[in-house]
Amino acid sequence: MLAVCVVTGTLFAASIFILSMQTALRIGTYRLGADVLVVPEKYEKQARSALLSGEPTSFYMSRDVLEKAKKVEGVKVATPQIFIKPASFTCCFNVEVFLIAFDPATDFTVMPWMERNLRKKLGTDEVITGREVPVVVGDTLPFFGTLFKVAGTMEPTGMNFFDTSVFMTIDDAYRMAEESKTKSMQPIDVPKNVISAVLIQVADDYTPDRVAIRLEHDIPGVRAIASDEVIGTVRRQLGGLLKGIYIISGVVWLLALLLMGFAFYMIVNERKREIGVVRAMGARKSHVFKLIVTEALAISLLGGVLGLIIGSGAIGFSSKVITHSLKVPYLLPPLPMLLELMAAAIVFSLLTGFLAVVVPALSAANMEPYEAIRRGE
Repeated sequence: MLAVCVVTGTLFAASIFILSMQTALRIGTYRLGADVLVVPEKYEKQARSALLSGEPTSFYMSRDVLEKAKKVEGVKVATPQIFIKPASFTCCFNVEVFLIAFDPATDFTVMPWMERNLRKKLGTDEVITGREVPVVVGDTLPFFGTLFKVAGTMEPTGMNFFDTSVFMTIDDAYRMAEESKTKSMQPIDVPKNVISAVLIQVADDYTPDRVAIRLEHDIPGVRAIASDEVIGTVRRQLGGLLKGIYIISGVVWLLALLLMGFAFYMIVNERKREIGVVRAMGARKSHVFKLIVTEALAISLLGGVLGLIIGSGAIGFSSKVITHSLKVPYLLPPLPMLLELMAAAIVFSLLTGFLAVVVPALSAANMEPYEAIRRGE
């Protein structure tokens, strides 16, 4: 039972973890909406980290980049954002929030996902919070000496870039920075002629890679990151991780088969006398075979259920730590998919028990009654 528990729990936890990262990556990049992200050339690494893990960061470039980007061939829509790493403040957060300012007039990344929670335009000193920020609509948040009212919350995405961020208008960000010089002990300097990034949607007849090359050619000092490039990088990481997990799980499964097969072989040897008596009383070979297989399946079922419980607990306790260290998004797959995985795990545990016991069960079923009783004495 312990062997089945270990194998089932390992494979179930690994499958849930990989599917959760793939789900979050798919939903998060879709909701990001941008085909290309333009950032200062020196801050490419920080931009990638912010996009994938939501790690708060601050960097700036001239607002002229936005106007130049709009003129590049293949650019359909361009919108600016400002990234601000908040100062420490006395509040009750258990997550490190990331301040992101956007332009409501041209935005296509934030407001489209607020239809269920925000029916009006974002007002002055109002913010939108990610799902992981522990506040509710109507609360106030202090940033650099300015109080902001929570007007709405984002839907969960599994990407910290959205889930642990606070979104404000770009005009509020400029005003907050200006007022911080007199209101805050930790003022920030964000002039009105700077932005952090330009998010771009490409025209229908162009590919993100092609437009990214044009952007870097036409605008000196910037790095254009195509969303496909980011997704590809994470998928390669997940592919290597998945391969390693499945190789280890395969080895553990083979060891479990051998262990269970040996255990039931010993059980059959210890029960030769009982098996012989049962056969002598008229039981057919199929009866003996079914008895031993049923016992193995019952044990495997218990091991499988226990493995599901332990695997689920392991995922619940370790997912945050692992995703933070790997810097990848994480969002549990839909309930129907979880139920399918659980059913598959139970079937797998039963199959493991059957394969392990089939040889000992056949051996027991083929014993001659007299010989089994004599050898079992």
